[in-house]
Amino acid sequence: MTGPSNFKFENNSFSFLYRFIDVLILGMALATMLVLYGVELDRSYLLLLAVELFLFTYLAESAQLYKSWRIGRFSRMIWSLSGILLLSFFLIVAALFILKEGETYSRVVILGWFLCAWFILVAWRVTAKAIKTYRRQHGLSMQKVAIIGLTHSSMELHRQIEENIELGFDCVGFFDDRDAERLKEFDPQLIAGSIEDAVALARRGAVAKLYLCLPIWAEKRIATIIQALGDTTVDVLLIPDFMLKNLMHARIGSVGEIDTISVFESPLNGMKDFYKRSFDILFSICVLLAIAPLLVIIALGIKLTSRGPVLFHQDRYGLDGKRIGVYKFRSMTVAENGDKVTQATRGDRRITPFGAFLRRTSLDELPQFFNVLMGDMSVVGPRPHAVAHNEEYRQLVNYYMLRHKVRPGITGWAQVNGWRGETDTLEKMEKRIEYDLAYIRNWSLWLDIKIVYMTFFTGFTNKNAY
Repeated sequence: MTGPSNFKFENNSFSFLYRFIDVLILGMALATMLVLYGVELDRSYLLLLAVELFLFTYLAESAQLYKSWRIGRFSRMIWSLSGILLLSFFLIVAALFILKEGETYSRVVILGWFLCAWFILVAWRVTAKAIKTYRRQHGLSMQKVAIIGLTHSSMELHRQIEENIELGFDCVGFFDDRDAERLKEFDPQLIAGSIEDAVALARRGAVAKLYLCLPIWAEKRIATIIQALGDTTVDVLLIPDFMLKNLMHARIGSVGEIDTISVFESPLNGMKDFYKRSFDILFSICVLLAIAPLLVIIALGIKLTSRGPVLFHQDRYGLDGKRIGVYKFRSMTVAENGDKVTQATRGDRRITPFGAFLRRTSLDELPQFFNVLMGDMSVVGPRPHAVAHNEEYRQLVNYYMLRHKVRPGITGWAQVNGWRGETDTLEKMEKRIEYDLAYIRNWSLWLDIKIVYMTFFTGFTNKNAY
């Protein structure tokens, strides 16, 4: 996974319209099916519609369905929409089955409702995209933009504008005062003029937006340019050229009347934390109920094959670097939890035969669902390391501790991509941290569901797990 731009290009001004149309389509699709099959719209179907609207909206917001989707990700948005709709209807059908209310509703109506809603939801998005793309390709509703500063961030900005025509931007070029010697890592021919030329374009109304992509230490130069643009109507947007790829979650905030830009901040705040926490609780309860007999069998297997307790308690770092106690089924003859912990290696004599099976299949991690219920962990997140390993690697790997901006998880993006087990080299740990931070930057509830799904196929067994 590659991290997206940390600063969003634009807010999706049509997001409210998308939400309204989606809700309208779901209601109209149900009404259409009821009319076609001669079924009366009574209180039971109104209740069903209300539940579906709640589930669909909840899942859509959690999966960030209404964010600004760039043209290259349109297919992903359609897949996301389809998955959200399918999951919401699956939950409804499962609830009707469990509550034995299936006879109250027509199966044909529910199936037709789902298919009709899916077709219209996809069709109107495809149509809207086609119309928007057609208009952009014919130069309609295009905005002229200019970029001040030839830097890495401005090159990325220009690439995004060129690749995503639906943004509606026409870049007139880069403007910079530096000579060719100072721009030797870039092509000087990209320069369309000086900064004064860009200001002149803004004053003539020849550009609608002007992006400032100068190094953050050029504060005085930036202030001078902004002051010169003060008597124009151009939109001025600042994209600082510093540590962009390392920003955890860039967000504009304020302290009183002082504006701030977050550099390292968890993306899970407000309702996002509520969505993730509610998913954790519901999923953990369902899993624990389903695997209760398996937990008993594993506990008996441990007691019958080796001496010692069934559960192993180890201190780990949790959210914000606070210590938590993580539970695992004991798989070794020792229970190390001190200042020095030796990682398990291939052929490790401390591992019991039954414990080796538990570790290969990740069954030793199952008690951590109780940690999830207690709020110490999440179903999905960076895997918690032993405190001793944290103290070692935080000195060796850049941004290591940023993985603690979210709750640690039972499974994670690094694990399903193969970065699991012994980290016998620094490069392996660096790669694991790279994936952990990519997960945090790109978090959505839909990504959590995807990782849980992938865990069933790649996460339970792994050649690197000893």
